[in-house]
Amino acid sequence: MRSSVFIIVASALALTACCNNPNYSPVKQHHTKLGFKNRYAHPEKGSIWKWQWERWRNGVPADPEDGYGFPVLRPDVAFLKNNREVETLTWLGHDTFLIQMAGLNIMTDPHLTERASPFSNTGPRRYSPLPMSFEDLPHVDVVLISHSHYDHLDRETLRRLSRQQGGPPLFLMGLNLRAWATDNGIENVTDHDWGDVVDFSGMRFHFVPVQHWSGRTPWDRNRTLWGGWVIEHGNRRILFGGDFGYSQDLRDLGEQFSGFDLAMIPVGSYEPRWFMKTMHVNTDEAVQAHLDLRARHSVGMHWGTFRLTDEPLDEPPAKLAESLAREGISSAEFFLMQHGETRMLEDIFVRALTQQAEPSFTVK
Repeated sequence: MRSSVFIIVASALALTACCNNPNYSPVKQHHTKLGFKNRYAHPEKGSIWKWQWERWRNGVPADPEDGYGFPVLRPDVAFLKNNREVETLTWLGHDTFLIQMAGLNIMTDPHLTERASPFSNTGPRRYSPLPMSFEDLPHVDVVLISHSHYDHLDRETLRRLSRQQGGPPLFLMGLNLRAWATDNGIENVTDHDWGDVVDFSGMRFHFVPVQHWSGRTPWDRNRTLWGGWVIEHGNRRILFGGDFGYSQDLRDLGEQFSGFDLAMIPVGSYEPRWFMKTMHVNTDEAVQAHLDLRARHSVGMHWGTFRLTDEPLDEPPAKLAESLAREGISSAEFFLMQHGETRMLEDIFVRALTQQAEPSFTVK
């Protein structure tokens, strides 16, 4: 009797395991029966336990009590709420941008709560105050989600956006994330494979491959798909890269889209290299990504907001300046923004074309 029960249970578990990817397609190289994998071979990620042992043994830069003093600007909320004509870019910290383009308000990986964590009282906390509250936001039309990690997929932020006055935005996510969203009360969600194209209100959104991974628990690694988003309107192309390690995917995207007017590239969360290299670029690799993508302009993100890795929070600006100098690239071509800063997209493009480089970003 016991052996029969064991066989039944084992068979059920095996059947469940083989069907964990409901969107599995055997003809797609990046699909597996359990989830997804990167397009290009790369070294396996190092042991997280080894990393934590090294941190315990060697220590890490002390967390600041009151932040690092990064400049935080108060956006012109009234202008942003009413603007449907001027194309703007506002950085709210980490990978969260508000893009106003073609009359739409688009947000990338919106994170407007205090911790990048499944818990409200522990885990990485925000060191730079939020420049805008939920009430300050204009009506958001489209939300682009790159992947499922807690610093990019924030449940409470998405729930509140889903309940915004005037109806929920269109949430665009990677494959297998729609079920998570539905379970968490988030409406108007579609999930997509690499190569999918979504047309919405005169704009086109492409979900594209980058080298990374996904997971929210110890048991769901790579069960949902990660990626970047290309925003296309007329002749203008913008890449929101999400998180990525350096790979040939970047050169492929540069060729496929014949370059980008603007690329949003991560520049932080890169130490220790032996552990982070496959999933997070450092500043040298970020600059190479800018070149591979054939980006006319790039903006750095994924720094100065949450302590996730071992480099000091204020290190990426200085390292990026060194990396750009080695390649002879100006700070107008590849720039950083202050938390809460708004720039007009047209000003970004004109400044770079005339080589009116801005002063290097400094921390107060």
